Amino acid sequence: MEKEAEKFEIELLLKGEYDQANAILSVHSGAGGTDSCDWAENLARMYLYWANRKGYRTRVVEWVHNEEAGIKTATIIVEGRFAYGYLKEEIGIHRLIRISPFDSSNRRHTSFAAVDVIPEVEETEIEIREEDLKIETFRASGPGGQHVNVTDSAVRITHLPTGITVQCQDERSQHKNRVMAMRILEARLHNFYELERERKLKKRHKEKARIEWGSQVRSYVLHPYTLVKDHRTGIEKRDVERVLKGEIDEFIIASLKKTALE
Repeated sequence: MEKEAEKFEIELLLKGEYDQANAILSVHSGAGGTDSCDWAENLARMYLYWANRKGYRTRVVEWVHNEEAGIKTATIIVEGRFAYGYLKEEIGIHRLIRISPFDSSNRRHTSFAAVDVIPEVEETEIEIREEDLKIETFRASGPGGQHVNVTDSAVRITHLPTGITVQCQDERSQHKNRVMAMRILEARLHNFYELERERKLKKRHKEKARIEWGSQVRSYVLHPYTLVKDHRTGIEKRDVERVLKGEIDEFIIASLKKTALE
């Protein structure tokens, strides 16, 4: 009964217009070279672990490998009720501090990765004209793995008026990749125009601040001590490995509660 009561309390906090929607989560490596690419991959896997723990369905539609190790970027669709409501709290910069496994001198490095999350909106009034699209096909590269299929039919779509680019390499069928890429493009265009409207009306809303990548969400320290610190709520956890295996609900819920009080 306590668990059900807690779940009900959390869902009361998820009253945003799109909180119940699926989420499209993107992870991008930042400053730090190979270390940041490796960190971006670990961060993306953390969200896959988290989604699995929550019982959500995930689809990795983009997984761009770095030449040496890690990834440059990844896009994951998380399907399930309140996926966006939870994951919107992860938007921003995630910082890792550790002894670099890629540094022969065993020096400590600081790496950064950026997380963005947008809702997948079921119905929009956005008209996407064929003449506004640049559609390219290419062969997905990289060693692949359990989360991505290496194919000869990856699709990249650029929306020329906005410059927004999406790509999908999940399916072996070019047609299926194009359908998925259009699904993501529609969501990103909806988000783009929402932000534009907010900007023109000179309204500020925390959920719309996702473009300001300077906001730090969390630091993950592996050396000289182990600690995960959430910069928004002050919550700290010593077991970094459990956090990286997807145990991030405590951080997310605390952030939701803090937002509700603001």
